[in-house]
Parts: sequence; structure tokens; C-alpha cells
Amino acid sequence: QVQLVESGGGLVQAGGSLRLSCAASGRTFSMYDMGWFRQAPGKEREFVAVSTRSGGSTRYSDSVKDRFTISRDNAKNTVYLQMNSLKPEDTAVYYCNARLQDPGLDLDYWGQGTQVTVSS
Repeated sequence: QVQLVESGGGLVQAGGSLRLSCAASGRTFSMYDMGWFRQAPGKEREFVAVSTRSGGSTRYSDSVKDRFTISRDNAKNTVYLQMNSLKPEDTAVYYCNARLQDPGLDLDYWGQGTQVTVSS
């Protein structure tokens, strides 16, 4: 069982920056792909970014590429999302996700979410 706790959300003006953090419990953090998703009001949850468990690969949605950066510190069991040049359309609840897929194993955990509001 992995517990995820996000922090760092808030209200920011367009063009500003925020850094989200997600602290994970457990001793197997480095084995998980760690991702960020978001859900805006009235919309489905969507992928934002992921850092693979090896730590050597990252992927981003087209809407945040070149503005957001995902990083992880396996020693601290924490994944971060640095968000720059924020836009009003980035307003959403941001969720941290931990995923471990191996043959015969599919583990998927979510945090409670943190609100990000970008004002125009």
C-alpha cells in the first residue's frame, strides 16, 4: 500500500509559477512510475506528466510541454511538478499517481488532489 500526499497548490496569476510536491509512503518508491494528472471542473481527468521508475525518462502532455517540469527524489520519496508560465486553462485539481506494472502485477495509487487556480 502506498499513500500519496500532495501539497503546493494555490492561487496564482497568469504567467506565474507554482511547485507541487507529492510525498509517498513506503520503501518501494523508486519502483513506481510517478505521474501527475489534473481534472478541471466539468472535464475528465487528464494526463499531465510522468517520471518513469528508473528516473531516466519523462513525458508530458502537449498542453504543458516546455512549461512544466516533473522531477523526483527517490531518497525523499517525493515527486515534484514545477509549473511555469501558468495559464487560466491550467486551473484544475492536480493529482499525484503512483503506478507499478510488472507481469502479474498492476498497482495504481492516487493522492487526494491539490487545487491550482490561475487567475487572468
